[in-house]
Amino acid sequence: MEQKSNSFLETEKIGTLMRKYSVPCIISLLVAALYNIVDQIFIANSYLGSNGNSANTVVYPLTVVALAIAVLIGDGCCAFISISLGAGKDEDAHKSVGNAVVLCVIVSLILAACYMIFANPILTAFGGRVNDETFANAKEYFFYISLGVPFYMFGQAMNPIIRSDGSPKFAMAATVSGAVVNIILDPIFIYVCKWGMMGAAVATVAGQVLTAGLSIWYLCHMKALKLHKSSFGLFPRLMKKFLPLGITSLLSQISIVVTMLVYNNVCIKYGALDEIFGQEAYSQIPMAVLGIVMKFYQIVISIAIGLAAGCIPVVGYNVGAGRGDRAKKLLTYLIAAEAIVGAVGLFIVEVFPKQLIGIFGAANESVYYTEFAIKSFRIYLCMLIPSLVNKGTFIYLQALGKAVVSSAISLIREIVLGAGLALILPIFFGLDGLLWSFPIADFVTLIVAAVVLVRVYKQLSQPDFNKAHVS
Repeated sequence: MEQKSNSFLETEKIGTLMRKYSVPCIISLLVAALYNIVDQIFIANSYLGSNGNSANTVVYPLTVVALAIAVLIGDGCCAFISISLGAGKDEDAHKSVGNAVVLCVIVSLILAACYMIFANPILTAFGGRVNDETFANAKEYFFYISLGVPFYMFGQAMNPIIRSDGSPKFAMAATVSGAVVNIILDPIFIYVCKWGMMGAAVATVAGQVLTAGLSIWYLCHMKALKLHKSSFGLFPRLMKKFLPLGITSLLSQISIVVTMLVYNNVCIKYGALDEIFGQEAYSQIPMAVLGIVMKFYQIVISIAIGLAAGCIPVVGYNVGAGRGDRAKKLLTYLIAAEAIVGAVGLFIVEVFPKQLIGIFGAANESVYYTEFAIKSFRIYLCMLIPSLVNKGTFIYLQALGKAVVSSAISLIREIVLGAGLALILPIFFGLDGLLWSFPIADFVTLIVAAVVLVRVYKQLSQPDFNKAHVS
């Protein structure tokens, strides 16, 4: 069978496979994260300043909505493809790809249309009315970003599918190429052409179009899978199987949206009660700063997600082949790697917060901006190690086929604890309560995740392990 070209996933050393698949995935996700971060860096260091920064923060979660839907489709399909290939079910594998393509195109066009039609109320809901200048900048930026939503979603959805076909390096190259275009065009459009927020957005969309184009090219030249006309369509039977496997990825991204929806509005409410930030001249600072802190977190979490998501094809294939021993070994490596990355990230935010905030134009802002930013970095991200271990656990369970368990724990962390604590703690502690809500949520979730991991280790250690354990 053609699919046996992926049989090395069952025989090659686990450490080698993890490097082969995770490193390109990490780079792809880091580059994808840089799209918005690069925009914010150039915006912050231009005449747009913190008002441009806060506008970027308002629009950012709306781009994450598009990403969330894309990874629901792409990561779910990726996990399903890998399990299907391991079990030798070639027809299910290639039809799931065609299904993902059609579904992504339809949903992305609908989302872009909704963004264009309901721009004003959407931006208002995400805190765009903090002041008039922020709203004007956010509206301009959002218009052009909305035009690029179909290209962005297609490129992001196809990325994990390309990895599952055995081409992690091409998946990485497609994303990197788009980001390079964005980085080159940002300073030209913002500083030279004086296009401001529009320039940042157009540069971003140009990169997304390139990534989508390269993804289309790859779909026509797949290796382990060959697409036919019969591959393309909406197949309810397959969607019921692969979409649940992507729910954890969806929740992982949607949590950012819910968090920023809550955070932006809490910033407005409790910032107005603050002695300093209640003043018109400084009203945008809490929102701008938290947006920057979350951008750094996005960089670190991209590494965590990349480590885990890169393992999805490996885990899925071995699960399909009934190799619980290899799946268990990969889990051990993954948890250790997540903890190490978290430790490095924690060291950086605790020791160098002033240098981090300096990248985003702090030199042009007031002392209140810098002071709040330093405190935010040190408090908000103090539980980075548990945060990354949690994320790795969610995605591993997803790859293992335990969609319900993975989604349940993710929901507890991202919505119940994440948003819940962000709403409750500020009542008693103001903006400080908002900062502490994030690390407390991660610490509590780690306890739940540890219980689940012990159970998974026991299942994978059973001598009669087979794919029935993960159905």
